[in-house]
Amino acid sequence: MNNTQTVEKLRQMRLTAMAELHQQHVTSNQFSGSTPDEYLALLTEHEWEDRFNKKVKRMLKNASLKQNATLADISYAENRNLDKNMFERLSTLDFIKKAENVIITGPSGVGKSYLGQALGHQTCISGEKVLYSNASRFFTKLKLTKVDGTYLKELKKLSTVKLLILDDFGLQAFDNHAREALMDVIDQRYGSLSTIICSQLPISTWYDIIGESTIADAILDRLINSSHRINLNGESLRKGMLNN
Repeated sequence: MNNTQTVEKLRQMRLTAMAELHQQHVTSNQFSGSTPDEYLALLTEHEWEDRFNKKVKRMLKNASLKQNATLADISYAENRNLDKNMFERLSTLDFIKKAENVIITGPSGVGKSYLGQALGHQTCISGEKVLYSNASRFFTKLKLTKVDGTYLKELKKLSTVKLLILDDFGLQAFDNHAREALMDVIDQRYGSLSTIICSQLPISTWYDIIGESTIADAILDRLINSSHRINLNGESLRKGMLNN
């Protein structure tokens, strides 16, 4: 079998990255200095990295993150009240292995969404499914699935999401549909999957926002008792961006 046939068969087996690298080496005659084992390892590593990068890119797209938030760009300025040691422990994603939650509160513009999405970005890189959504839109979508009969199917899809990030939680009061959907989602995830909640409102107000004391008690018991809490302070980071 000649090199052209080898490249073609690699492509037919969908080993595209391996085929392209081998073609480059054939064209430039870059075989010298490598043993057969080393050359095979080089091709295999190239194929693996290509597939991994494509998988991460696909997972980031499916996660619907709104910002290109990364752990490296997080500010630990003293006025933010963000404990670096605590957040770096969260960034190991051990909380996901333990099916724990993260609650991030603070005034508008202090970077709550950024922190949540940075953890989401890191989770995608680790190969786990993530979904980010504005809380109001999330519950509106679930309400519509009840109308068209796909509610249980949507809940099943959510059960495959390792990390759910709900942003702007509590900005709108919960009606019966949203309250029941929140109960279903939190109950489904309790003890097996992680959720990040970002909210401008302190946790002490959530009971009244959710409404229906029995359901609110059940939701908050499952959500809060297994959570890491971050309460950010400081001026809006958006002001600084506007002034630059």
